[in-house]
Amino acid sequence: MLRNYIKIAIAVLKRRKFFTFISLFGISFSLAILMVLTSVMDHLVSASYPDVHRERSLYSMTLKLTDPKEQGQRTGPFSYHFLHTYVESMKTPEAVAISSVFTPSNTYVNNQKLVIDIKYTNAGFWRVLQFRFLEGKPYTQAQIDAGERVAVITEHTRDRYFGKGVSAAGKILETDNVQYRVAGVVQSVPVTQIFAYADMFLPWTVSAQHTGNKGYNGMFIPILLAPSKEDVPAMQAEYAHQMSKVPMPHEHFTEMESFAKPYLTTFTRMLLGKHNSDGTSKLMIYLGAFLLFFMLLPTLNLVNLNLSRILERASEIGVRKAFGASSGTLVIQFIVENVILTLIGGLIGVVLSFAVIAILNQAELLSHVHLALNYKVLGVSLVLCLFFGCMSGVYPAWRMSRMQIATALKNV
Repeated sequence: MLRNYIKIAIAVLKRRKFFTFISLFGISFSLAILMVLTSVMDHLVSASYPDVHRERSLYSMTLKLTDPKEQGQRTGPFSYHFLHTYVESMKTPEAVAISSVFTPSNTYVNNQKLVIDIKYTNAGFWRVLQFRFLEGKPYTQAQIDAGERVAVITEHTRDRYFGKGVSAAGKILETDNVQYRVAGVVQSVPVTQIFAYADMFLPWTVSAQHTGNKGYNGMFIPILLAPSKEDVPAMQAEYAHQMSKVPMPHEHFTEMESFAKPYLTTFTRMLLGKHNSDGTSKLMIYLGAFLLFFMLLPTLNLVNLNLSRILERASEIGVRKAFGASSGTLVIQFIVENVILTLIGGLIGVVLSFAVIAILNQAELLSHVHLALNYKVLGVSLVLCLFFGCMSGVYPAWRMSRMQIATALKNV
């Protein structure tokens, strides 16, 4: 019986090519957009190179100092002195990565200006973040303490400065009129990796600006790595306790806030501008509403087209009822037609998603960003697509089953 339903459904879809094209376009286009956007979000929040230990890491972006009397406040990243004194000394973390917000520097190669984004780091940075070294190795704690002008550069920086594929380890790179010896070359980092991205990494001690800052606010942000996922709550509690013991830097500041949270929470705070609350649930609501809206569009389109198709097929329905076809049989047939149409549209949407993502990766709209489809999300999307496809056929099928034989046969 099901085989007959499928044969009839395919024959009907072939017979009404324009209807089939419009329906397939709505389903496949909507699904393709959803999958590409999901791929972007997955890239932004999922653990990926070089920040691969997000499930056991905590992140902090800001330190907020408040003066309630004067209604004044100071909010921003930390100074290295503050993080070294109050965070790097914590007991729970296996390691603490401290790195500055990247800043651009200028150099010239063959009379061409080259902008190199610089990040200053501690030695723990190389323990927490799993960089792939193509040449050499990271600078050591001894080199940091000695203030040696050594650097780790990315593959992209090496290719632009020294030439594509030319070995750079041990050579001199000059930027902003300062020379650095290249200690190692790492695989390039996507610009979306806000805690890890830079073109060139330097010991924090080579910057007089950072070594001389003994205040609380500065240009540095930390990543705290726990020994295991189970130790994350204890590490978070220790961080909160540590912040509660920090003395106020000046008399007019009476309140201080700083939070160490998982990456998704930190990302949503930054995205939504919420520095003292968890915006994850709100972001999920926004994304869920957006997903529902995009799935409803092709669903409503299919409902309207299906209702129109019922009127076109009124004579067919009347004849089949006259020869004994029950309303239930007709409803099942109509829903099967809709499921097949939705499944074909979903498969086309998947192919379009792969094509669009391949084009975006080839175009390199964002530096070193490589998008890929999450197969779990892909599976859920196809299931949702089939669900909404079934739902879009229920009401038209019910209307069809209610059609009287006499009314349907008027058009014969």
